[in-house]
Amino acid sequence: MMSKPLLTAGAAILSVWALLGASAAAEKAVKLPAPVLDMPTGIENARETAVFAGGCFWGVQAVFQHTQGVLNAVSGYAGGQRETANYASIGTGRTGHAESVQITYDPKQISYGKLLQIYFSVAHDPTQLNRQGPDYGTQYRSAVFYTNASQKEVAERYVAQLDAAKMFPGKIVTQLTPLNAFYPAEAYHQDYATLNPRSPYIARFDLPKIANLKSVMPEVYHEKPVLVSSQPRS
Repeated sequence: MMSKPLLTAGAAILSVWALLGASAAAEKAVKLPAPVLDMPTGIENARETAVFAGGCFWGVQAVFQHTQGVLNAVSGYAGGQRETANYASIGTGRTGHAESVQITYDPKQISYGKLLQIYFSVAHDPTQLNRQGPDYGTQYRSAVFYTNASQKEVAERYVAQLDAAKMFPGKIVTQLTPLNAFYPAEAYHQDYATLNPRSPYIARFDLPKIANLKSVMPEVYHEKPVLVSSQPRS
């Protein structure tokens, strides 16, 4: 099992642009149609949550932090127990957890279906089984953790829609799983892509995802990321 290193800006050994150039072919997004079935938008005074897993949570978090209508995106763990919801434990691949991102969004601005479209198109490759890029193990699996029956139905129908249209060269392996609990990751994992843009890992695997969001879905791209560190404390 390979784990991603924790790198700081000072650890960068190649320029961001050189790394981006080298990774361009591997980081192409897939332009996808919108879901035929979606949840209603325009709900007043409501906040909704979605939880997605798609490899390293740094990049998934960064994509949704740049998405219009997203109020917060927190890196964390889903699929296992509280006792093992920490980076050291989940790195064994034996806790049942997946690196995940909990997205709080305004349904007046963006729908659950649109979030799924971004997730499958830009945030990760849903055809890779128990891995994503250089990271492999069940903790890096592709999974949608639905919070209610409506989310489950929309996700199921969208996966079937994409598979039927053969939008990917392989079959989608994304798990659709009820969310039992979400546990925020350690503070040093939050806002990691924004705080460490010159780390080789971020430049190689995550900055292209943000660029792809801007290119493929400019209508939902938000230049300034919504950071966990800027959220008001309760």
